[in-house]
Amino acid sequence: MTNGKKIPQALDLEESVLGAALGYDGASELIEILGKEKVFYKPEHQAIYNAILALYEKSEGIDLLTVSNELKKLGKLEAVGGQFHLVELTQKVTGNAKVEFHARIIQQMFVKRKAIEVGDQILKDAYEEDADIFEILEGSYQNLDKVSDWLLVKKPTDFKSVVNKIFEAANEEVTGVPSSLERLQYKLNGYQKTNLIILAARPGMGKTALMINEALAAAKRGIPVGIFSLEMSDKELAARMFANYCQINVEKISLNKVDKFELRLMNEKREEFSKLPIYIHDKPAISPLELKIQASKWKREKGVEMLFVDYLQLMRIKSHKGNREQEVSDCSAALKGIAKELDVPVMALAQLSRAVEIRGGMKRPILSDLRESGSIEQDADLIMFLLRPEYYKVEEWDDDERSPTAGQAEINIAKFRNGKVGACVVGCKLEFMQFHNLNGWEEIEENEKEFTPPAPQPNSNLAEAWDTPPEDEDDMPF
Repeated sequence: MTNGKKIPQALDLEESVLGAALGYDGASELIEILGKEKVFYKPEHQAIYNAILALYEKSEGIDLLTVSNELKKLGKLEAVGGQFHLVELTQKVTGNAKVEFHARIIQQMFVKRKAIEVGDQILKDAYEEDADIFEILEGSYQNLDKVSDWLLVKKPTDFKSVVNKIFEAANEEVTGVPSSLERLQYKLNGYQKTNLIILAARPGMGKTALMINEALAAAKRGIPVGIFSLEMSDKELAARMFANYCQINVEKISLNKVDKFELRLMNEKREEFSKLPIYIHDKPAISPLELKIQASKWKREKGVEMLFVDYLQLMRIKSHKGNREQEVSDCSAALKGIAKELDVPVMALAQLSRAVEIRGGMKRPILSDLRESGSIEQDADLIMFLLRPEYYKVEEWDDDERSPTAGQAEINIAKFRNGKVGACVVGCKLEFMQFHNLNGWEEIEENEKEFTPPAPQPNSNLAEAWDTPPEDEDDMPF
């Protein structure tokens, strides 16, 4: 009893599953669910389970006699009630089909007890006069996250079901969340589930605008998206999104300088804009754990299918003391884990180092420019660099046509785990927070479609399109 209440336990079910493991070949199924944690409430039952685990790890047979001998070796046979008690356990089996169900209940009782421990620790820490409240909250988040992980035991998938997934995907025209830009969509076939996408650039290139463009395009298709805005408030971000949606200068909306015609347009668009399935969380310096908790809630309650993080280097882990590169590396690894666990693509914006500014030519970024990179390059499935030469007062692209750079941007895929790297040029109107398609894609011969561009170099020409575009493209945004 604790606080007048009975501690969560299920002794009858503990006896049932242990009897099943002793009486027939049910140990493997039991171990698969319960693992190596001390999940049994009664110490005698835990000792029996430990003996079963020891035999399993040695690949020895598990039955009444072998477990009895193992307990005798460990000097715990008498402590658990002797061989007579083991025989009693085999007589309490309720059926093979119920072992998994009973084991899940035992696991839930274990998690409840752990949750009580976490709660007791929070109470104890909160009563300390010199305790830091933020450290208490961070510690409680971490402990509760560990508790929830005990319930997320993922069973291995049989090969046939994996093959079926491949053929199901082959029948779909778009296998991921569609991009708003035809050239990216043609290359990526959408942002794929479980992928971590890094969109990196120097300040002023339009990273947030491109993120907004992609998020709005998905939301207008009815795809729920979640945005973690670590730099801007939810109001600022919504204003930029509204500028994109209404094609009104973002400065006018932000500074409340719209004229009467623009205000009428905003009022006309207000209702449909507010109904878009977009969810914003604007807490600064969010930790990966807090992000995971909120993202899981969105996934569960709102059906969110893609996450955006603006931006990676603003995330914080309180347990890190001074090692900033390791902290950012841990954050990127955590984002990859969230993408995989929630089965959604995660696009994280990232800053580049100042090395780009002192580079000559077009000042194209390369992978080593990723600021405080650590494991970002390793964790990411897709890394895209955004470049607007116009920002650096470069007026012409470094291609054969020497076409003007005004109102254009280059998206360079420097890493693509599932495809070819390369770059393309798109149109941009940052006053409206918009990126859009361009007309006049170069036609390429059929035998040139499999050409793989060279790896990106600091001064290489990457302003060319990848492949032949789809027919009948237009010049409308999205």
